[in-house]
Amino acid sequence: MEAAILLINMLSYAYFVRVEYASKNFLKYYLHSGFEMSSRYMQPLRIIIQLCYLGFMIWLGRCFYSFAQALSFGTSVQTTIRPDAIEGFLPISGLLGAASWVKNGVINSIHPAAVIIFVTVIVVSLLMRRSFCSWICPVATVSECSWKVGFRLFRNLWRLPSWLDIMLRGLKYLLMTFFLFSIVLFMSPEAMDTFIRSDYHKIADVRLMNFFLNISPLALFCIIILLSASVVLRNPFCRYLCPYGALLGLIAMISPVRVTRNIKLCVSCGVCSQVCPSNIDVMHKSSIFSPECIACWRCVSHCRFNGALSMRAFQYFAVPGFVFAVLVVFLFWGGSVIGKLSGHWHSFISLEEYIRLLGK
Repeated sequence: MEAAILLINMLSYAYFVRVEYASKNFLKYYLHSGFEMSSRYMQPLRIIIQLCYLGFMIWLGRCFYSFAQALSFGTSVQTTIRPDAIEGFLPISGLLGAASWVKNGVINSIHPAAVIIFVTVIVVSLLMRRSFCSWICPVATVSECSWKVGFRLFRNLWRLPSWLDIMLRGLKYLLMTFFLFSIVLFMSPEAMDTFIRSDYHKIADVRLMNFFLNISPLALFCIIILLSASVVLRNPFCRYLCPYGALLGLIAMISPVRVTRNIKLCVSCGVCSQVCPSNIDVMHKSSIFSPECIACWRCVSHCRFNGALSMRAFQYFAVPGFVFAVLVVFLFWGGSVIGKLSGHWHSFISLEEYIRLLGK
């Protein structure tokens, strides 16, 4: 745990050094210009939000670790509080719970927060494209930190041949198809309910934590390979292996919001295509329909001619950068609020049940 936090802090340091000056300018500019924020300040704003969420995720992990340790050793059991938001790290449980909700008509009480977070991310992707990936997801944040460190070290990043890139991108869709078919289509409502209430699923959060605390040599080797690849490639895990991102990308294709290019103002300098972390040829498109677009605003922020690129709803209504950022945060945060108010957030697994399951 401590080693992982140290690694993340080292990767994040490059972020802080790079955006410190820009962040100060962003705040100064924003305070003196009201809500009319230039798109070039969107990157410092996005990075600030990314790091805030990353810090929050690390804090959640530490709280859950303390919770599990207290239960395992029987210390301060009565005052131990489990952070329900930790279920955001259980997307498969979220998918299973959402499918069970559709088929059975109720949200399970075992990991309800996982369902709420999963559905919230789906809604965010439907309305604001794959902004979850570039604004909130901690894995994507670490990956982005890595390739930015790599760029600062080597002044260049690799780009795989088109045929190989397309083949590797297919992997995440194969994984997505496997999970969707095996859970959504092939599992009966009864089988879903049985698995959700099984002892194995009840402590899925603890099992995930123990996987990283007692990581096998093979798993550690794979993580090191992915981190190393992230230094020379832009977001390799997100681009080639993440089934969650694959699903969100397909949903985002019907989002009303997308990057739009004004052909009359564009001078075809190619900067937008160069800075795109998803390797989309922005310069030659009138609007970005690709499922690979993560709504990071890098192309818009780096556009040398203000107005040539913009984020638009239904291709006609310009969406200001600050409004976009507020909507992403508000929608994601609002999902948890709705879950809490509706009584579908806190797990009904008792401390005694946790102690019994951990003692097995």
